[in-house]
Amino acid sequence: MANVKNLKKDINYVLGDIIEAIYLFEITTTGKPTEETNKLIDEAIAAFDNLIAKVNAKNVENKKAHFKQINVELEQTANQLVAKINDL
Repeated sequence: MANVKNLKKDINYVLGDIIEAIYLFEITTTGKPTEETNKLIDEAIAAFDNLIAKVNAKNVENKKAHFKQINVELEQTANQLVAKINDL
């Protein structure tokens, strides 16, 4: 399915961009990783793993609703991570 492929790409790009923003924050402020930024990166990676596992789930009754829910969850997770980056 093309939609599944696009959803996986969206997950990868969005969370990848968030991790990149964290690295840029590290470079522009302290020049090295901090405990807070490491926690945010770990959280982004865990969210990525969780969302990809949900996309790859085979025992789903209503696929359209399932993928729509994953898309909503991706948006919520991204917004939460961006808010945490802004609070640093």
